[in-house]
Amino acid sequence: MDIPPSSSRPSTLNDSTLNKASDPFFEPYDREQIAYGDQPSAALSAYLQQVPRSGKALDLGAGAGRDTIALAKAGYDVLAVDLSDRGLQRIRQRAQKEQTSGKVQTLAVDVREVFMPEKTYDAIVATTVLDHIPLTDAVVLWDRMAKSLTDTGILYVQVHTTEDPGSDQSPGRESDAPVSETAGAVINYFSPNQLALWAVAAKSRLRILRYEECLEWDYTHGPEHLHGKAILLATRIGAHPPWYGQPAMFPRR
Repeated sequence: MDIPPSSSRPSTLNDSTLNKASDPFFEPYDREQIAYGDQPSAALSAYLQQVPRSGKALDLGAGAGRDTIALAKAGYDVLAVDLSDRGLQRIRQRAQKEQTSGKVQTLAVDVREVFMPEKTYDAIVATTVLDHIPLTDAVVLWDRMAKSLTDTGILYVQVHTTEDPGSDQSPGRESDAPVSETAGAVINYFSPNQLALWAVAAKSRLRILRYEECLEWDYTHGPEHLHGKAILLATRIGAHPPWYGQPAMFPRR
């Protein structure tokens, strides 16, 4: 799989060259029990179990690779992008363990600099990425993501919402629930329906398969804490994959 051109380098660092000072997520991804765990995002996992797919996938803000590995095991050739060299190293280790090394490449670069040609990717995943960059940048990145999907591509996105206890806006700021240890990295909390409105905008050319806004307890890193999340699974308008929901209302017997 070819790595798209970028102003930054492919991540090929080894253990001895990792720089903790320049990697703010080094410690969470260096733990024996890796931050955020190894289970893929639930709605994405359900889709991959139901819909046989292949082609190119892009995992933006891939972290330590819980979604990257799921995409590779499902048959995609995946480019995992993150600023954390330690996270990308853990992805390569996981890929080797899961015997998917040939289907995974990593790239250490800011997600805003990734080259995304139109109609290139059959799957794009952005789990808590659009909320880690300023809103103006998130709007631009969203537009590029939508354009880069193929005619049958899927888009999976998670963002933190203003319900999150780490938010500086209501109702999250009034919450007395525990806050994530990495809440400081979230700088753009999404308001109610904001992500859904982006998805149904005519220029996005998307059809929503699943959308919800929810509260979610997280035990995968640091002390237990609460999140406010918006979760979107979408495909191209005109595409009709055999998606039965998550969970399927009446599974095939």
